[in-house]
This record gives sequence, C-alpha cells and structure tokens, in this order.
Amino acid sequence: MAHTALIVVDMLNPYDHEDADKLAESVEAQLPQMVELRDRAARADDTLTLHVNDNYERWDCVREDLVRTALDGRRPELVEPLLPDKAAPFIAKGRHSIFYQTSVDHLLQVQGVERVVLCGQVTEQCIQYSALDAYMRGFEISVPSDAVAHIEPDWARAALEMMAENMHVDLTSVADGALT
Repeated sequence: MAHTALIVVDMLNPYDHEDADKLAESVEAQLPQMVELRDRAARADDTLTLHVNDNYERWDCVREDLVRTALDGRRPELVEPLLPDKAAPFIAKGRHSIFYQTSVDHLLQVQGVERVVLCGQVTEQCIQYSALDAYMRGFEISVPSDAVAHIEPDWARAALEMMAENMHVDLTSVADGALT
C-alpha cells in the first residue's frame, strides 16, 4: 500500500498552443526538480507514481498516442525526461482537475493513499484545481513550488498562496524534502 502518491500532471505537451513559449520557459526552469522528485518517488517504498494528462479531447488516444504527439511536438526535450514509465498508472483527463470524471480518486483510495504530491503544469490551472479537488476529498497535499510550471508568474504566485492558505497545501521545495 502506498501512503503517498506523486502525481505528474500534464507533462505530455506538444507545446503548440498560444501560450506555449511562456509555459516552456517555466518548464525549463522547473524540469530538473520534477525529474528529481520522480526519481525520489521511484526509490521510496511507500510512494505510488502516476501520470495524469490532458488528452486534448482526443478520446481515441491511449498513452502511446499522447507520448508520440508530445515527442513529435515543438519541445520534445521538455517531454522526454518525464515520460511515463510503462509500469506506472496513466490516466487521461479531459478537464483541468485530475479528479474530474476520471478514476484517480478510486485508484488513490484502493492504494491506501493519504497524501498527494502534485508536480507538472500548469500551476495556476490544472495544479490549482487538482489541489482543490484533493483537499475536498480529504487528502494531505504537497505542491513543491519548484516542481510546478506556470504561464503567468503573478497568477502562479497567487495560486500557490491560495493553495497554502485555503487548502493547507504544503509548498515545501524538492530540495527541502517534498516527499518526506
């Protein structure tokens, strides 16, 4: 049973959208910490790693299709380091929250997860909405501020402050032990 789940959010991105350049700049800065967090989770006995990714309304896609689309996109160097391991659960989502009409909650419940650690993108969108939904479900939540990427820096700061204040989210950095 896993006490903690590291959830990698929306890192399969072809970076072909309107605000992709701003997002990619932030991902470049945060990617080393995201990879370190994933690697720490892989070494931990009580941590489940799962990937939840937007399917871009392509409901006929499976993991491999989303991986290929992202790797064939504009910034494969931002995708490759966090490709989902074949053994890791992978869940597609159609909206911002990882919980909205997905099997994430069920998976976490049957695995005995009490704490979720969110990393990935976008801080002021999918990360924030997922943290809120995790809070409403009674999970302890950690969002390492150095392992989430944003589009709008001011909005991201506000989102992190709101998560900490209103949802009691732990914002401990990766270096300071976000998984512990």
